[in-house]
Amino acid sequence: MTAVASTLPTGQTFETAIAEGRRAYELDRKHVFHSWSAQAKIDPTTIVAAEGSYVWDGEGNRLLDFSSQMVNTNIGHQHPKVVAAIAEQAATLCTIAPPHVNAARSEAARLIAERTPGDLNRVFFTNGGADAVEHAVRMARLHTGRYKVLSRYRSYHGGTDTAINLTGDPRRWPNDYGTSGAVHFDGPFLYRSAFHAADEQQECQRALEHLDRLIALEGPATIAAIILEPVPGTAGIMVPPAGYLAGVREICDRYGIVYIADEVMAGFGRTGQWFAIDHFDVTPNLITFAKGVNSGYVPLGGVAISDAIAATFAGRPYPGGLTYSGHPLATAAAVATINAMEDEHIVQNAARIGADVLGPGLRELAARHPSVGEVRGLGVFWAIELVSDPATREPLAPYGGTSPAMNEVVAACKTNGLLPFVNFNRIHAVPPCTVTDDEVREGLAILDTALSVADRHVVQ
Repeated sequence: MTAVASTLPTGQTFETAIAEGRRAYELDRKHVFHSWSAQAKIDPTTIVAAEGSYVWDGEGNRLLDFSSQMVNTNIGHQHPKVVAAIAEQAATLCTIAPPHVNAARSEAARLIAERTPGDLNRVFFTNGGADAVEHAVRMARLHTGRYKVLSRYRSYHGGTDTAINLTGDPRRWPNDYGTSGAVHFDGPFLYRSAFHAADEQQECQRALEHLDRLIALEGPATIAAIILEPVPGTAGIMVPPAGYLAGVREICDRYGIVYIADEVMAGFGRTGQWFAIDHFDVTPNLITFAKGVNSGYVPLGGVAISDAIAATFAGRPYPGGLTYSGHPLATAAAVATINAMEDEHIVQNAARIGADVLGPGLRELAARHPSVGEVRGLGVFWAIELVSDPATREPLAPYGGTSPAMNEVVAACKTNGLLPFVNFNRIHAVPPCTVTDDEVREGLAILDTALSVADRHVVQ
């Protein structure tokens, strides 16, 4: 890792930034309680500056951000149009209560509704993705008069009460209880098939049969909704086989079940379409979103609502709300982000990068490194599945945990200037949608070195 200029993008000298970073770290360890962590066992990285596809750590080292932080800085760091829009909005109207109309919220809702599929014409704004899921489920339950909600194992839907119970990864376990109404099922994932399938077509068919059978056994009249990430993110970026999401849509229609597409991570350009569901020609009843809607510059999420579900609350109050629903600073950032994505062809760039640079580059790495069991993804949304035994597909770290081998791989990434997104035995290659060809090649070269470390742990 190298410092490439005498000053940071902020204009600070490295010496000043490093001193401030060390002070920030000291205060963090004394006073900040970190999410998903054993507090005494973590050593968090200090970030003192960011610009475009790069961040600078507390020692002044530049890192290529192949994590997009929490897979949310879709337009990169410090995009000048969005920063300016936030400042302009702050000078005009910093905040206003949600019962009142404000121009930023109205325009953000229009821009989102123009890009959602079908008749999802209304938007309820939240503070982030987890509470978007909470409200989507509440809408579905009130609309149908039913309680159960189905979600897949290997999924993530958020850290709040209902959302964490719907989540299918191990973070659910300490928060799980039997009265949440959450029922889990296996989704399609051919590399680690639960259905002993031989190919994608068979995986799709058997996964749909499994879901249909589960609904029959649970009682169709008890199920309010099925919630699915069109392309599951944190759980592994498993692109569903052709026909699967259309099959889920047909099952929902047959039983009167609301179909919720969780686009919190996959939406707003990440897969090379405005929404991941657009790859599959399927229209859900509700879409949850957050993250990329304004690149995470100000917290914002929401639910895009179909006309039929919106009509349920035309004459009866919707029993839910948030003090900061459609906050002017957040929605002004969303307006600027969506307009920048349109004007600068950022969604198209994500699609091109995935098809022409990132996807082919990852497949070339997979062909050379025995530690890579599979690479998979769309746009700038890719996973590298690491294994210790290619024959048995034994993961390099256990499900729900890490390993010394994975720790070595992650250290090799950071030492050589790459900030990765890591989950269990996987590295996710998820740079901003604005990433350039040269930046992707830089990231691939660093991954090449790190995968050589992983190769040392492969059974010979």
